[in-house]
Amino acid sequence: MADHDRFDLVVIGSGPGGYVAAIRAAQLGLRVGCVEKRATLGGTCLNVGCIPSKALLDSSEHFAFARDHAAAHGIRTSVELDLATMMKRKDQIVRELTRGVEGLFRKNKVVRFTGTGRIVAVGTVEVAGEEGTETLTTERILIATGSHPAALPGITFDGRRIVHSTGALALSEVPRRLLVIGAGVIGLELGSVWRRLGSEVHVLEFMDRILPGMDRASALLLQRALEKQGIKFSFGASVQKAVVEGERVCVIAAQGGESREEECDVLLVAVGRRPFTEGLGARELGVRMDEQGRILVDATWRTSVPGIWAIGDVIPGPMLAHKAEEEGVAAVERMVGRAGHVAYECVPSVVYTWPEFASVGLSEDEAKERGIEVNVGTFPFLANGRAKAMGEKDGQVKIVADALTDRILGAHIVGPRASDLIAELALAMELGASAEDVARSVHAHPTLPEAVKEAALAVGKRAIHS
Repeated sequence: MADHDRFDLVVIGSGPGGYVAAIRAAQLGLRVGCVEKRATLGGTCLNVGCIPSKALLDSSEHFAFARDHAAAHGIRTSVELDLATMMKRKDQIVRELTRGVEGLFRKNKVVRFTGTGRIVAVGTVEVAGEEGTETLTTERILIATGSHPAALPGITFDGRRIVHSTGALALSEVPRRLLVIGAGVIGLELGSVWRRLGSEVHVLEFMDRILPGMDRASALLLQRALEKQGIKFSFGASVQKAVVEGERVCVIAAQGGESREEECDVLLVAVGRRPFTEGLGARELGVRMDEQGRILVDATWRTSVPGIWAIGDVIPGPMLAHKAEEEGVAAVERMVGRAGHVAYECVPSVVYTWPEFASVGLSEDEAKERGIEVNVGTFPFLANGRAKAMGEKDGQVKIVADALTDRILGAHIVGPRASDLIAELALAMELGASAEDVARSVHAHPTLPEAVKEAALAVGKRAIHS
């Protein structure tokens, strides 16, 4: 066996968790190999997930603004959609970022292997590529294979009329009617894209609300904003069957004890994702998994098999790219004796609709369920000067603080650029800050972050502008 096939660490998967872990390990002096089955690096996130979806969200926001809101700013224009150019822009962004990861690998001397990785023994990974199978030996293996879209019984993806998130990012024309199964992050984001571009969008959700697991009151604010944009929601609904009939999809759904038939041009199944461990060889080696197929790890991301670690979507916890990145860094730091750590209670989540919804920490209901007495402060963007100047009226900042210590336990923002605003509160929680700490810090005027300060003031019932 050639020396170049011997490594200190082999990472399987080059998504945000895998490629970041590989780079950090190389910085720490390890000889690192990274196995990726795609021709391009970056995993689901860069290729068919976070990045292309945000590119389309931004493009569709510009289109909707030009069509519906530019005139109010004194800008008169006629607007025509060029979907092919919009998709070309999205693809170019993906290419630039995936090539960027290739450059980072070269810079940090991470050796890339193209093919499907399989753990055949502790310390041995086989890579099956187009030119045959290569065997890598390594002291450590890090599983970072991510996740794939979940399916529903009775529904078969065809990539054209019945699609999951990947297909919904590459439609060749705007569907007249788009039916979405699932009111989670993916369903709302992609539903928003196609609604802005002209589709009639109807979202079916089995639960009684959008975004189960996130702050209920904040989610209701977002739902109302999306309904004003024309998205229709049906709750307590389940889809039993979907059949493609020519250029339409016939969908049988149950709601309130009754079945009904709906037709659409495209059916998007957005019911979550499942950990991708098929064919990995981990289960056969004795790596413990739970009933949902997630790999079980300890506090240092070690699996039940010595020499094998796992991070990201394949382990329990929210399936978030930034969570995977932090786990990747912390895991390899622990491998070499450093004090890597992830503060899971401070990991933010974002829904990139418009308005955006960003959240970190406990919701008000979760705090109460844990028996924690809380004080809550809210501040509406309607009362924020910068939001008013932007023409943004929807949403609010909500801060949940411990009633005894004033320590911030959670924050939930529905409004413009919530994805940026949540960073201040995630940092505040990481540092153990109180609502008083945020309230007394100086925020520039006029800015959207002033709404964060006002919500912190409102925790102590002394907001100035509401």
